[in-house]
Amino acid sequence: MANWSDPRVTGATPRTADPLEGVRVPTTAARDAGLRSYMLSVYNYMASGVLLSGIVAMLFAQSGMAAQVFGGPGILKWVILFSPLIMIFAFGSVVKRGSTAAVGAMFWAFAAVMGLSLSSVMLIYDGAQIAQAFFATSAAFVALSLYGYTTKKDLSGFGTFLIMGVIGLIVAMVLNMFLQSGTLNLAISAIGVLIFAGLTAYDTQRIKSMYFQVAGSDMLGKTAIMGALSLYLDFVNMFQFLLMFMGGNRD
Repeated sequence: MANWSDPRVTGATPRTADPLEGVRVPTTAARDAGLRSYMLSVYNYMASGVLLSGIVAMLFAQSGMAAQVFGGPGILKWVILFSPLIMIFAFGSVVKRGSTAAVGAMFWAFAAVMGLSLSSVMLIYDGAQIAQAFFATSAAFVALSLYGYTTKKDLSGFGTFLIMGVIGLIVAMVLNMFLQSGTLNLAISAIGVLIFAGLTAYDTQRIKSMYFQVAGSDMLGKTAIMGALSLYLDFVNMFQFLLMFMGGNRD
C-alpha cells in the first residue's frame, strides 16, 4: 500500500509538487523477489509434506501394522481413512483463529495422518509400480505447476469446471462401490488423473495471485501453508489415480 507524504507545505516559498513525490512504490525487482520467496516457501512445505507422508506410509506398512489395521475388522481403519478429510475441514478454523505456527503444525499433522492412510497403497501395489507412478506424477506436477505459474491465460473458469469434475468423480466412485465395474474403475482413474493434473496448474496460478493480495500482511505465512496444502492434495490425488490406472483392474 502506498505511503503518501504530508501534502502540507511548511516552507514560505510555494512550489509545484511532484505527484509521485513521497510515494513508495515497490520496484518490479522487489515484487519479483517477494513472489519467488513466497512460492519457494509454498513448494518447500508441499514437498516436505509429501516426504513426511511417504516416510510414515513406508514405516507403517513395513511394521506390519498397516496389514493388521486395513486387513482386519474394526473401526480403526475407517478412522485413519477419514481423519484427513475431517482435518481438511478443520483447517479453516485454525487459519482464522490460530497463528502461522499453529497452521504449520496442523499441516504437518495432516501429512502424517495422510501417510497412515496412504500405507494401504503399499498393501495393494508392489514397489516398482509405486515408484513408477511416483516419478511420473512428479514429472507431470513440475511441468503443470510451471505452466500455471508462467501462463498469462486466466485459468479461473477452467478451475470451476475442474472442481465440478471432482464432485462428479466422487459420485462415480461411490456408485462403483456397488457396481464393482472394472471398466468404470479404469475410466475413473484416467479422468481423475486429468482432473488433478488440471487442478495443479489452476491452483498454482491461484496461489501466485494470492500473494499480491496478502503481501505485507500477517496472512502471508498462513496463505503459503494453505497453498502448499492445495498442491499437496493435487499431487497425492494425481499419484493415487495414476497408480490405479497403471495398476489396471484389481477386482
